[in-house]
Formats: sequence, C-alpha cells, structure tokens
Amino acid sequence: MSNPELVKSIKKKFIELFKEKPCLYSSPGRINLIGEHTDYNMGFVLPAAIDKAIYLAISPRKDLQCKIFAYDLNDYFECSLEKISKSEKHWQNYLLGVVDQIRKAGYKYSGFNCVFGGDIPIGAGLSSSAALEAGLAFALNKIFDLGIDNLSLVKMSQKAENEFVGVNCGIMDQHINIFGKEGKVLRLDCRNLEYEYFPFDFENISIVLFDTNISHSLASSEYNTRREECNTGVQIIKNDFPFVESLRDVSQDILSGYKSKMSPTIFKRCKYVIEENIRVLRACEALNKKDLRVFGELINESHEGLSNEYEVSCTELDFLAEVSKYNSKVYGSRMMGGGFGGCTINLIETKAVEKVSEEVQKQYKKKFGNEVKVYNTQIGNGTKQMEYEDETY
Repeated sequence: MSNPELVKSIKKKFIELFKEKPCLYSSPGRINLIGEHTDYNMGFVLPAAIDKAIYLAISPRKDLQCKIFAYDLNDYFECSLEKISKSEKHWQNYLLGVVDQIRKAGYKYSGFNCVFGGDIPIGAGLSSSAALEAGLAFALNKIFDLGIDNLSLVKMSQKAENEFVGVNCGIMDQHINIFGKEGKVLRLDCRNLEYEYFPFDFENISIVLFDTNISHSLASSEYNTRREECNTGVQIIKNDFPFVESLRDVSQDILSGYKSKMSPTIFKRCKYVIEENIRVLRACEALNKKDLRVFGELINESHEGLSNEYEVSCTELDFLAEVSKYNSKVYGSRMMGGGFGGCTINLIETKAVEKVSEEVQKQYKKKFGNEVKVYNTQIGNGTKQMEYEDETY
C-alpha cells in the first residue's frame, strides 16, 4: 500500500546527499469517519490511518547537526540541537517542534540526516502535519533506541504542534498516526485516551474523498471561536452542575434545561457536540452488526449538524454532501475536518465509484466552475519502519 516509486526517489536522494544508506519509515495520513469537533470537547472520534503517507529516509549523525531535505519542496535546512528556534518557513517548524519536545523530555541523542516526501494531498484535511510530526518522532525513537512508548510519542507530537507550530489541535491526528491498523477504525475517547478497534473491511464499499479544492480563510479563526463557544456553554452549566468539566459530561436532558439560559448560538454548538458523541457510539454499534446503512445515515446526520448547528461547513461542502445523499449507491456523506473547505468523506459501493465520481465532478463543475479532486483511499497501518533488504526500494 506504499508508493514504491516515490520511496525509491527519496532513498536515492538521501544517498546522493549523505553518501550512506538510510532507514526508511512510512507515516500515514488519516480520515475521520465520524466524530468531528468532539476531540477538544473530550468526546469520541472514529478515525483510521490511510494508504497515503509521508516517507522518511533517516540516519543518525555523530555530531549535533540536523540536516533535512524536503523532497517535494526541493528545500533544505540544517540546525544544531544546541540551539532550536522557530523558523520563518512553516514546514520546518513541524520537525523542529518534535526535536524540541524529545530534548525537553530529557532524552539524549545526536543529530541526524533526513530526506522526506509524501503523497498525502496538502490542504485536503488528511493531516499531513501530524504524519510529519509523529513520523519523525517514531523514527528518532527507533534510530537512537530511546525507548519511548507509543503514547508518549503521540503526546510529544501533539505538543510540538501546540507549542512550537502554534496550532491548538486535539490529539486525534497524532494518535491514529501511531496506532492505526489495516482494516480497522479506532474509537478514541479523548478524555482518557482509551481506545478500541472496530472492523471496517467491507469488500463492496470504498471510502472516497471529494475535495472541494477550496480553503476559506475563516477556518483557523472560526475553529478557535468554536472552542470558546463550547467553553462558554460548559461554564454556564457548571454553575449548577459542578462536576461538568467539558461537554462530554453533559447529557441531552441536562442541556435541554438551558435553552433559555444560553444564547441560541451557544445552545446550538453544545447540542451538536453532545449529539455527535452519541452518533459515534451508535456508529460503532452499527459496525459490530455490519450495518452500513445505519452507519451511513449517522454520517449524513453528522453533516447536517456540522452545517446547521455547528456552522463550520460552506456552500461547496454542503453541495457535495447533498448530491451524494440522494444517490442510492452512496451510503453516507459528510464534510470532514475543521470545515470551510477541504473534503467530504463518502461511503460508496465499490462498483459504482467511477460513475458516482464522474457525476459529482460534472455537477460541481457546472455549479461552481471548479474541479473536484477524487481520492480513493484504503485503511492502512500506522507509522512503521519499512524493509527494503529485497531492494524493492
């Protein structure tokens, strides 16, 4: 499920630059089937690792220099472990943040050489940033034999993005990157980080992403606003129910008593999050019963909530979800990710994927004059070391 030609090219570039053979690592992107904007509300999410990845060729050095080449960008930089500071180039900070976190945790290691590149579409909401962070953390742990457990790697990678890059993301992306399993989705409880796998290996169903090919500037500012709105709701309820620490602690019955005590906007935000957590649990029950029709209906309901109550969708995403919703070959469709652009995730009968995709592209082009990118994904494993003794790579 890797990209052999790309991996070969990255390995070749590494040998050209550093005159030695590297260790190779594959670090996947992710999808989230249901459970959107619930992670920072201490709720449930249901992500999976996919077959698109960042590939890292890496080797240890004997000095404290870190020499890194971004294959896709044809860009190079180096730094010393003795002085880690933010870069003006955004992509470098994902890597520097990881190096910084591992050092802060007290682990001693030398510098390294690295070439990385990948086939995760940038800007499509498939979390290429977490793939880069967790992938590097995993690789450094291996090549220096640091003995860091997987959950700690996840937390360090998240902190790298929170503290160094400056994006206040939840833990889902980094967690599924490390813990993903082929043929399975992972239900993560973002309050206590307990997780459970559920089967998703339906031969007749494909997971297809339709990319709106747009990115509204609202996304980052509105993301922070939603967090504040949810926190406002929690504080109002906490006055009467001291045990409430997050919306995860609020039942539908409790919330119903606050319709007149909150602004309509705050009430809608809380209602969506509480109902979305319930949908994730019901979706897992449906998977255990292999009932994809119910699973798909829950995905459709998730989009309606994201659009009408959480208000993080946009005209283009709504259009794609609507077009898919009325096609009998599509089991479910919703926007995925932060919102205001990016992709819809769609469960489509495998034999109908090509026809459905062509119809969606045609209608989208007619409506918006823009192209829809189509990504047919498969559920894969989390970050791993790649073997190439057989010279496949």
